[in-house]
Amino acid sequence: MGHYYYLIIILLFLPYSSCQIGFQGLLPPSISPPLIPDLLNFLDQRLAIVYPIIKTFKSLIVSDPLNITGTWVGSDICNYKGFHCDNPPDNATATVLASIDFNGFHLSAPSLDGFIDQLPDLALFHANSNNFSGTISPNIAKLQYLYELDLSNNNFFGGIPQVLLSMPGISFLDLRFNSFSGSVPPQLFIVKLDALFLNNNNFIQTLPESLGSIPAYYITLANNKFTGPIPRSIGKASDTLTEVLLLNNLLSGCLPYELGFLRELTFFDAGNNLLTGPLPWSLGCLKKVEVVNLAGNMLYGQVPEVLCELENLVNLSLSNNYFNKVGPWCHRLIVNGALDVRNNCIYGLAHQRPWGECSLFFRQPRFCDRLSTFNIIPCRGGSLSQNSNNSTSPRKQRTSNSVSVTYKALLRNRL
Repeated sequence: MGHYYYLIIILLFLPYSSCQIGFQGLLPPSISPPLIPDLLNFLDQRLAIVYPIIKTFKSLIVSDPLNITGTWVGSDICNYKGFHCDNPPDNATATVLASIDFNGFHLSAPSLDGFIDQLPDLALFHANSNNFSGTISPNIAKLQYLYELDLSNNNFFGGIPQVLLSMPGISFLDLRFNSFSGSVPPQLFIVKLDALFLNNNNFIQTLPESLGSIPAYYITLANNKFTGPIPRSIGKASDTLTEVLLLNNLLSGCLPYELGFLRELTFFDAGNNLLTGPLPWSLGCLKKVEVVNLAGNMLYGQVPEVLCELENLVNLSLSNNYFNKVGPWCHRLIVNGALDVRNNCIYGLAHQRPWGECSLFFRQPRFCDRLSTFNIIPCRGGSLSQNSNNSTSPRKQRTSNSVSVTYKALLRNRL
């Protein structure tokens, strides 16, 4: 009896949590010890639910050079580094895990499956510049509030999951700098996105006609293996499409006349492809355009004066093509450095291709469909002579006031 008396006295002076632990060895086998969340004090029950999910993911991380997970301790999930809490749309008094920002953390894990797809209140997930891999789980469709998904600069592979097509809340999708392959579902260009960044992957396909149905303002498909012509349907995106990057692909054919319908366009880059033909004069309707890059293709003919006349144009890159003539307006842009026509066939200008190289190119027959549309300027009500504007008023050299969203996407690390 003396031993039991001293045991009771000791337990009376132990903290409650220690008492629980001390009694675990005395519990019958049929009674399991309480779960860890029951021992912690959470701000909201919905945070208690995601706690074990976070702990499981933490155990899967194989590299954490910045010791990010060292802050993932205790019940205060809202103060874990990279985790952010907010009130959910369905309950203004609740506190939930609403967003995760792992940008630049350099965490390594074999998969995100069982993590983000199990966080029911997640609205934003940003994970640029980590070493996550695997495929995107179809369970991500259960995230009813998710509207931003950034998996850029990781090691994901496989195709774009079809489940993304059925998530109406998604408005920002960034999958650049991964190893995604195959084809992009044509329906993805119909999803109501504001921005779609797919550059620097291994997509191989012809650009779909649905490209013209895209409601996005910003799209980058650069540094892949997209083939075929730029679809005429792109002109249907005239109300929204602001920046388009198609550089470093395998695009071919002639530029569509419908490009000139993109009245909101400010940046257009289709450099280093296999595009050919003359430039359509409809490009003179791109009133807001500041940067046009078509360098490194097989374009030819005269550089349209109506393009060089555009008031907001800051940089027009046409080097490494086969253009053979520029008018007075374009010549002014060359002088002030806004137009680059090096390595073309414009004799009388410096730094042009050798005569023999140009001669060989023009011996080959070349043809564009609907060639009759190439001298139509829709915003001026018809066709005009290349030299219709003979004004000699000097054109001030402009500098761009815009900050390009899409060109930043060509950098691995999010700034």
